[in-house]
Amino acid sequence: MPNFSDQLLAWFDQHGRKDLPWQIDRTPYSVWLSEIMLQQTQVATVVPYYQRFIRRFPDVSSLALAAPDEVLEHWAGLGYYSRARNLHKTAQIVCEAHEGKFPADLEELQALPGVGRSTAGAILTQAFGQRAVILDGNVKRVLTRYAGIRDWPGKAAAQKKLWTLAEELTPKERVADYTQAIMDLGATLCSRKPDCSRCPVRDNCFAREHDLTSQIPGRKPPRKIPTREINMLVLRNEQDEILIERRPPSGIWGGLWSLPECQPEALQNHLSSMPGTAEVEAVLDTREHQFSHFRLRFTPVEVRYKDGQQRVLETNQCIWYKRGKNSALGFPAPVKILLEELSNRG
Repeated sequence: MPNFSDQLLAWFDQHGRKDLPWQIDRTPYSVWLSEIMLQQTQVATVVPYYQRFIRRFPDVSSLALAAPDEVLEHWAGLGYYSRARNLHKTAQIVCEAHEGKFPADLEELQALPGVGRSTAGAILTQAFGQRAVILDGNVKRVLTRYAGIRDWPGKAAAQKKLWTLAEELTPKERVADYTQAIMDLGATLCSRKPDCSRCPVRDNCFAREHDLTSQIPGRKPPRKIPTREINMLVLRNEQDEILIERRPPSGIWGGLWSLPECQPEALQNHLSSMPGTAEVEAVLDTREHQFSHFRLRFTPVEVRYKDGQQRVLETNQCIWYKRGKNSALGFPAPVKILLEELSNRG
């Protein structure tokens, strides 16, 4: 009887995805870039970002030499911005410490910023044809159902079982096709609502046999999502420019440009502390943005800054912005949308 990998590869030959942008003229750089983008993000979302990114940064040296703002600007909208910062750092390390070539060694790959065990395994198999093991979210879903591992995959005990199982099932031949096949299976037929009738490994799948596909994998323990409320200041000067500031390098929207913030109850004190006169002109509708661990409710407050002291506010981390005047600045998606709406409004 065909084993797991044989069944999966036979299915992949007929139904697998073979025309994704990073699979065409595959290089270690393109594989690495796609794997980082695919962390926490679906293929359909990644494709246009990948295409735009690689047009601007076609190789690791062009990315290493780029300004951080430009890297973040091309990433803006994909979320989890530490990935973009790690991309830039990794590109510089590869150029400086590895002569512009990605290492073909598991431990050396894992030493690069943002590259974990599964991502390193994917790079080794997809870019170098080496046998290595992967365990991303799609693979976890396939394996927990196939083997009947009922725990939430994020638990340490479940992780240990899954890595052992992944190691056992990964073949010695056609490893690049196999790793792509198991990722494809998890992304398509073995999704949250699986299509077991077309699955190539259904005959030996524990969850299908016991009608447990809706219960396996186990759910992450529920956690209350807190809400954070802030004001975002749309502070305009006499030239109708808007004050923006660079966020700290770590944390939410790290390294991106955004609008100044304050707590709603501290608005007047914040404005009074500024050099010059700042008067509230309008309070706009409150908006929401969902992060993985909290919900942000932000209220844009339009403020007019007067009496010619606006240049006092300019620093390396704080500038006056006007669309068309400033280029290659990375904004968080909700802030970019707000600025575009304000600009279009005139």
